[in-house]
Amino acid sequence: MAIEIAGLADIVRVHARQRPDTAAIVHRGRTTSYADLDRAASRVAQGLIADGIRPQRRVAHLDKSSDLFFELLFGVAKAGAVMVSVNWRLAPPEVLHIVNDAEAEILFVGEEFFPVVEQIRGGLKTVRRIVVLDGNHPAWDSFTGWRDRHPAIDPNLPARPSDTAVQFYTSGTTGLPKGAELTNRNFSAMMGLWTRDWLLAPGVPNLVCLPMFHIGGAGWGIAGLFAGATNHVVREFVPAEILQIIERERLQVMLLVPAMILFLVQAPQIRETDLSSLRLIVYGAAPIPAELLKQAMAIFPCGFQQVYGLTETTGAITLLPPSDHDPNDAKKLLSCGYAQKGVELRIVGDDGADLPPDAVGEIAVRSSQVMGGYWKLPEATQRAVQGDWFFTGDAGFLDARGYLYIYDRVKDMIVSGGENIYPAEVESALFGHPAVADVAVIGVPDERWGETVKAVVVKKKDAEVTPAELIGWARERIAGYKLPKSVDFIDALPRNPTGKILKRELRKTYWGDRQRQVN
Repeated sequence: MAIEIAGLADIVRVHARQRPDTAAIVHRGRTTSYADLDRAASRVAQGLIADGIRPQRRVAHLDKSSDLFFELLFGVAKAGAVMVSVNWRLAPPEVLHIVNDAEAEILFVGEEFFPVVEQIRGGLKTVRRIVVLDGNHPAWDSFTGWRDRHPAIDPNLPARPSDTAVQFYTSGTTGLPKGAELTNRNFSAMMGLWTRDWLLAPGVPNLVCLPMFHIGGAGWGIAGLFAGATNHVVREFVPAEILQIIERERLQVMLLVPAMILFLVQAPQIRETDLSSLRLIVYGAAPIPAELLKQAMAIFPCGFQQVYGLTETTGAITLLPPSDHDPNDAKKLLSCGYAQKGVELRIVGDDGADLPPDAVGEIAVRSSQVMGGYWKLPEATQRAVQGDWFFTGDAGFLDARGYLYIYDRVKDMIVSGGENIYPAEVESALFGHPAVADVAVIGVPDERWGETVKAVVVKKKDAEVTPAELIGWARERIAGYKLPKSVDFIDALPRNPTGKILKRELRKTYWGDRQRQVN
């Protein structure tokens, strides 16, 4: 598709000309055409400009996913400003930190989060106006009323490639979250990749189900709109509702994280749902156990495509296509594929030298998708981006053919008796046991070995299994030094909104008040 994109705003401009009546977004029974989305974005831009928002100033969003998010996103883009969508799962002090850190001047908030904003209102340092996305508030303007006071005239401000378009805050599983500045250049590079092999095309029904404060949510939605697809945006991920939407809307493409695949596979309605419209499931954001992937491939009658990327790389930088998803090739199923066009990968050892094939080290990336930097954190930026290379903090290796394998986050690695053990490898071995519904592996303190491996397991309903049985199962699949030395059972694993297991929360039980959660 020949589309000249200098910035995000050009997406709606181009499609409003080429396919004005095609549905861009479907949400809760509302359908927004590309022409309507373009006009709404122009009104938003004019409203922002009238409220004194200048280019590269920040606008914050606190709400779950909706069609209004995209009106705001493209309006912010047309105004040359920067979109900051705040993690709605955060506690009020954490929300306050992000809005203040971003120096946001207008805050758009959904009704569900009025209590949060009311609690922090006195501490907001730079916010001059609060606008309500849905519902009514006695002190704040409604979004539609505020938007519709302004003309649908595109301000047509210039967009430089180096300008920041969106500022995503990292999940903050350790320390304070950092604002990753993603530029117009980053998104231009990403959109070309994400639409080349994804079956996204004009009018194709595409599911957008990850939260908008995550690159897999907003970024996937942007990719769908870039392709002219029809995005079916859900407020949050509810397995039974997702299955209904797949059947009713004849969805063809969707992006999921492994936890979502797990929840869908385990949903009671899955066997009665018509899944025949699906052509491709893209998945990523966390390692997936091979057994879970095999289960999903047996249930969903479509291709699977794994990706690997980070917020700081504007999403996917590697791809494992459907042709490489052979259920009989367990090793390749664990790969996240090869580098995409314009992406270079290195595996770097502790001494900074490149490692040979099959040797595990830190993954480094060079690409036009690498962020402009961390907002107001020059030292953190210099640590992460060294020369042209971004150091991901992920541990993995490249095989002789250039396929990338992710082991885990470097910080999640367990060092036991001098041996490096990657939890994802142990989790994958345990997940295949018929009694295991979910599993997380962490390191716990040990006087002799420094750390030992502990598995925290969620059992399937009515299943019975002992720790010894699970350790014996794993012994047949991984090396002895990697085996869990203990197994605890739990009702549910703590996860963030994108499905990642909050291992810091699990570790608290075992590490107590020790300052360093390594031994």
